[in-house]
Amino acid sequence: MKPLLDRHAYRTAKRAFDIVASGLAIAVLLVPGLALSAAICIKSPGAGPFYSQLRVGRVRRDGTYRLFRMWKFRSMIPHADEMLGDLQDANEADGPLFKIKDDPRIIPGIGAFIRRHSIDELPQLLNVFVGQMSLIGPRPALPKEIIQYDERAMQRLCVKPGCGGAWQASTRSDSSFEEMVDLDLDYIEESSLSRDLGLVFRTVRSMLDGKGAY
Repeated sequence: MKPLLDRHAYRTAKRAFDIVASGLAIAVLLVPGLALSAAICIKSPGAGPFYSQLRVGRVRRDGTYRLFRMWKFRSMIPHADEMLGDLQDANEADGPLFKIKDDPRIIPGIGAFIRRHSIDELPQLLNVFVGQMSLIGPRPALPKEIIQYDERAMQRLCVKPGCGGAWQASTRSDSSFEEMVDLDLDYIEESSLSRDLGLVFRTVRSMLDGKGAY
């Protein structure tokens, strides 16, 4: 599998838009982000307001995978990852995904709110600004999820991962893994700057209404 590196004009325009839009958003959200960080620290004493995970980015020319650290606002209690094994039987997602509607690891009150409206994803604007992600693209997967991908699902890695996209702008967590792959591959096949702009607005709208996210 090789990265999709054709369509130079589109990729250049997309990167320029990512830099400008993410830079402006970071500036606008700086003060609200500091307030949210303080609220998270109050609700979850002893834990920092940010959480990071190692994620898989776009495949390299030689077929190896780019790994990067993706940032989020903390929505779960400390050591939530260590509890994952005990919760596997309660998983409500299919394929390599893991989702629980009433996840017991969520920080009471504030955690559920920021996840429902995807506010926890906002620090990924920093990942976009430095070029590890794009505003629009397939969601970056965990390394342990990638090893469960079939050949078709692996095609999601041909482009740079995104903060939002066709999946986030539609069914979000209510969709199956195969539906997510279908939406991502359709986006990769039909991507354009106008479609990216439309998906930005649709993703923001889905964040505001909070439907299908947990």
